[in-house]
Amino acid sequence: MKKIEAIIKPFKLDDVRQALSDIGVTGMTAIEVKGFGRQKGHTELYRGAEYVIDFLPKVKLDVIISEDRVDACIEAISNAARTGKIGDGKIFVSAIEEVVRIRTGEKGADAI
Repeated sequence: MKKIEAIIKPFKLDDVRQALSDIGVTGMTAIEVKGFGRQKGHTELYRGAEYVIDFLPKVKLDVIISEDRVDACIEAISNAARTGKIGDGKIFVSAIEEVVRIRTGEKGADAI
């Protein structure tokens, strides 16, 4: 099993959720986060004063899937989240040793 973590722009969340649903992903977790990468934030004017916005709003998605579906999941997220502009985000893939469904006690692939 693999865990896919994706950091995306907030307005792309619905597109990514639909793309994952289209390939059969049945569950995911979305968390509102703030961060920056190469884009390093920006400045904004508010009531005549200039403010530096270092941390930009992002959404972090966590998806646990079987190893044979990793490439399809990465492709779906990449295609749906891409705007072609800086700050589109990143995808991280890591190994998951065990999954347990609390309600039933199912383990492994049955618990996904």
